Amino acid sequence: MIVYGIKNCDTMKKAFTWLDNHKIEYTFHDYRHPGLTTDQLTKILKLIDLSEIVNKRSTSWRALSDSEKEAVLEPKTAIEILQAHPTLVKRPLIINGDKAMVGFSEASFEKAFL
Repeated sequence: MIVYGIKNCDTMKKAFTWLDNHKIEYTFHDYRHPGLTTDQLTKILKLIDLSEIVNKRSTSWRALSDSEKEAVLEPKTAIEILQAHPTLVKRPLIINGDKAMVGFSEASFEKAFL
């Protein structure tokens, strides 16, 4: 299982704590360093819809131009923008085999992992 996100994010810290407390093994991949490759994002977008992973409530979203906002919602142009602005991707993004989930709540984690 791979948990994607940004290490310093409060939501990520909650997710890490929950996973660790329940002794669930995972590998962490930081959106910023080393970032997300085109191949990784292509695989992710095969598992989960683009509209579900773009965080429209983020500061990064508000800083985008209108044309960038339109482009990030189009599969052909989204990958390049998500790589340039990794904080647009909701956190955590979890890939477990052929399943994907976005966000953290105790209820969703209990349903997915227990």
